[in-house]
Amino acid sequence: MKTSTKILGILSTVLLFTLFAFKPAAEKRVIVIDAGHGGHDFGVAMYGFQEKIISETIAKKVKELNKDANLEIVLLRDGDHFMEFSERVSIINNIKPELVISLHINSSKSFETNGVDAYITSREEFHGKSKEKAEKILTEVSGENLLKRRINEAPFYILKNANCPAVLLEMGFLSNEKDRAYITSESGQNEVAAKILESIK
Repeated sequence: MKTSTKILGILSTVLLFTLFAFKPAAEKRVIVIDAGHGGHDFGVAMYGFQEKIISETIAKKVKELNKDANLEIVLLRDGDHFMEFSERVSIINNIKPELVISLHINSSKSFETNGVDAYITSREEFHGKSKEKAEKILTEVSGENLLKRRINEAPFYILKNANCPAVLLEMGFLSNEKDRAYITSESGQNEVAAKILESIK
């Protein structure tokens, strides 16, 4: 009887060890960061700065800052080259991410206009989640250095055609002196990148 009990105890231990040893790993979350423009498409270009460079720099910083093994940051444009909208969307839809964030810099004829805006899709199946993510990103990124503006719906190609929640983030105005000083500085770019990452954790 004692031998049977001992054997059952050993078997139970082995069974428990097996269950924990082969516990499925948590599914990795995938976020696509789309650095706007690239190559011959500079985007906004003023005062010696180019939107394509700023958006790419911040996108790379988001990826570099990520230390979460269960969160994968995929850069859609990793380098200064031109990509068609259709190519970007094709890659996004093949990856099937949890979210895509398209990074941009704004400009205005009024030098006083400043702050961060977000644009989302009007597609019903992704509208709610996109708005929720946009609100979280805007709240995190805005603050002392960047005014929180608004969330708008827009028919931008990526927002219309990506088969996932999507947010286009305008990270300040290059035409505004205060915004420009912040988003072109290394410390400002580091902070924006860190805040974007924090908003998607």
